[in-house]
Amino acid sequence: MVLVGISGSSKCDWQLIEDEKTIGFFSTGGLNPIFHSEEEIYQLFTSIPELNNKHMEVAYIYSAGCGSKNFQNVISRAFTRAFPKSQYYVNHDIVASALATYEGVGSISCILGTGSNACYFDGDIVRQETPALDYVLGDEGGGSSYGRQLLHAYLYKTLPKDLDAAFTEQFHLTKDEILENVYMKPYPNVYLASFMKFIQEHKEHPYFIEMITRGMGEFMDLYVTKFSKYESVKTHFTGSIAYFFSDILKEVAKGKGIEVGKIIKEPINDLVQYHLNKRYNLS
Repeated sequence: MVLVGISGSSKCDWQLIEDEKTIGFFSTGGLNPIFHSEEEIYQLFTSIPELNNKHMEVAYIYSAGCGSKNFQNVISRAFTRAFPKSQYYVNHDIVASALATYEGVGSISCILGTGSNACYFDGDIVRQETPALDYVLGDEGGGSSYGRQLLHAYLYKTLPKDLDAAFTEQFHLTKDEILENVYMKPYPNVYLASFMKFIQEHKEHPYFIEMITRGMGEFMDLYVTKFSKYESVKTHFTGSIAYFFSDILKEVAKGKGIEVGKIIKEPINDLVQYHLNKRYNLS
């Protein structure tokens, strides 16, 4: 039995594979080792009912925050404690995005979800030109960045009056509550990104059209155009922001000479198919 998981900061999607087919699909909270301790990740593993009494030959886990061996080892140690008889492979979620969108030729693969990232994958090596800096220093084009901009404008009272009234009526937030969630409580990036639901509900508002357009342009300038081949290869996107705002994404990309390929909201199915093809020589 094989376990495949791909995790952002907010959610992890899992599939169990046996005899060339998926026998189980489920989701849990995210595993990001930047924000979750080894103990928290271990507790998550041991609390998954779908894995009770299951023997896994190998697990492939791709997670946000796993851009270095140190952070990958946090998940590795937690997994080993929970499933000592299973082998494992832990890597960054941008690698999962690259594998899930791969079409047999070199291409750029991007994540636009809670956070943001990009890489170039030639079928062998995953290469990055710009580091992912997470929600404080980076995440341009990602949900945490847009949520931060929304709260910034709300607190400074620079939101358009109609949006300010709608936001106040829906959330009834005080400055102290916002600051506590951002500076004192766990997982501030997920908290910031949670306001994407409000932005999505008002996605036709000129204020948010301009915000999303600006953010995607900044992301493409910082991440996509840094690859020397960006004008001659496809650029694929995974994640909810790319999916729900695909019309703006395509328009911004077109203006920068970027050919958009796949746009996948949740790449777990495509990632599993990649592993099935490799494991069982299906392609």
